[in-house]
Amino acid sequence: MELKKVVAIVRSSVLEEVEERLRQLGVTGISVSHIKGYGEYANLFKADRMVAHAKIEIFSEQSTADDIVVAIMETAHRGIAGDGIVAIQPVEKLYRIRTKAEIKPHEW
Repeated sequence: MELKKVVAIVRSSVLEEVEERLRQLGVTGISVSHIKGYGEYANLFKADRMVAHAKIEIFSEQSTADDIVVAIMETAHRGIAGDGIVAIQPVEKLYRIRTKAEIKPHEW
């Protein structure tokens, strides 16, 4: 079974909705970071152009990665610049620090 990492950058204002949708989908673990940056949308009223966003990271089996992406996009979509991005990245191995052991997908 292949591991994937789903990374999403979304508006901070939709974070709670996205978290709830992921819980409903059965996602058992996520990491959320509050970040700032700019891309398609930049804050032209600030010298550094930075905009606050939230970054969500989820490790999943390949079979559920697409469902996670769809759930994030459907929930975070507002149809305007700055809605965010989602990426699926390959994961070669995953380890649990507590046990120093590699985590196999069936152990999640």
